[in-house]
Amino acid sequence: MAAARDFYEVLGVPRTASQSEIQRAYRKLARKHHPDVSKAPDSEDTFKQVSEAYDVLSDPDTRKKYDAFGPDFRRMGEDIDPEAFRRASRARQGRARSPSGAGAGQGFPADFDLEDLLGGMFGGARAGGRAGPGRWGPIPGADQETEVEVSVDEAYRGGRRSVTIQGPEGTRALQVTIPAGVTDGQRIRLAGQGGQGSDGAPAGDLYLIVKTAPHPRYRLDGRDIYVDLPLAPWEAALGTTVAVQTPDGEAKVKVPAGTSSGRRLRLRERGLPNPRGRPGHLIAEARVTVPADPSPEERRLFTELAAASHFDPRR
Repeated sequence: MAAARDFYEVLGVPRTASQSEIQRAYRKLARKHHPDVSKAPDSEDTFKQVSEAYDVLSDPDTRKKYDAFGPDFRRMGEDIDPEAFRRASRARQGRARSPSGAGAGQGFPADFDLEDLLGGMFGGARAGGRAGPGRWGPIPGADQETEVEVSVDEAYRGGRRSVTIQGPEGTRALQVTIPAGVTDGQRIRLAGQGGQGSDGAPAGDLYLIVKTAPHPRYRLDGRDIYVDLPLAPWEAALGTTVAVQTPDGEAKVKVPAGTSSGRRLRLRERGLPNPRGRPGHLIAEARVTVPADPSPEERRLFTELAAASHFDPRR
């Protein structure tokens, strides 16, 4: 029988990985190996391994047992103290056996402290023992994450707002600062606002995953802002300068003569700001439009243009 793979190896994370790192690794691998997505013949087995590894490592208590006992963690009783077991294992490694000692003659090395191991099972009644059965010591709270929707204007300017969080502890309202220039998928860290720790251990962090709300005028691609630029046929043909609205106010766009629908006109560094570098751009996409109900004079002029022009847009 093949040896069980290390759960950290399955997820591709170090043993020091945070809860958020474990969660990100799981999501990435689950999307890649899900049997409904992957065509690989072993995708179902791989997906099951990834899911099992995440189930164990995402729970702080189960992870602590796995770190202490390894593949045998499920066979260990709830009252066995992982720290005592870890100390006993270290003492056992590389040391010669001796006829003396608490575990001698019972399959244990001489310096294996059997009382230390079993102390956790019986409440740690001996002097210096732990205070209660199964006590593992303070456990820091788990990191948590939730999605927060921001408008394009908030992404551009930033600001402070209230965010309602649903969690195991119930509903919380937090005052959150949205940094100027946040982009889709960016994480905003709120230190100490995650899961509660036990026995006085610190709480985890809360990560807000930014999702930009749809806007009737703007579309975002990273830090670039796209906006439609409606043009009359003569403006597109002859060229002009028109005003366009941006999140920072009105800007002027120079339209070259001969502009067709779909042409992109860039206003440099008028997109989302970037706290660590150059801002994005504002991209105005030309949309040539015609009168839906032309007047008699407009119809006459269009008819004259059609007769005089040799332009064929389909050639």
